[in-house]
Amino acid sequence: MHFNAYGGNGAALAADLVNATDFSPSALEPILTANGMLRPELTPEQAERLKEWARELEPVFGEQDQDVQIKLINDLLDVTASKPYVSAHDGREPHLHFFSVDADIVSRARDTTAGGLAMAICFSGGRRLGRCDREGCQTVYVDTSRNGRRRFCSLACANRVNVAAHRARGVAR
Repeated sequence: MHFNAYGGNGAALAADLVNATDFSPSALEPILTANGMLRPELTPEQAERLKEWARELEPVFGEQDQDVQIKLINDLLDVTASKPYVSAHDGREPHLHFFSVDADIVSRARDTTAGGLAMAICFSGGRRLGRCDREGCQTVYVDTSRNGRRRFCSLACANRVNVAAHRARGVAR
């Protein structure tokens, strides 16, 4: 499934922030850049604010109750400075912006992730904002698979579960 830029980039950035283990500026700046954020330079204080924001994003992923998930996303949208507007800059087709280009990186990341999660739930009912099914793995992901039935964060986790199930079937015989 393809989301628009915010649904995809914003939701993917949200997942990457939730999955981050190092919240130093040098670790976060490549994550921001990889997710299309311009001017990603961070101070240590801004990095700490993004760490706090990541903890607020985390409950959205894997939430099975759609009403709860919608409330969580609306709560995120309530605390952002976001006021969506249409833009057609740099020769691009008209598209939504969820942040002011003049805002600091933390505000832009917050607005982008909240907007991206909102778009993801509107286009997929929230089913594509997942948490790995392997016991002990807390990794979150945005399911962009064709059929929307992803259960694991990676092939490694899927293989571990499948190998364990295969071995358990062999012991049971």
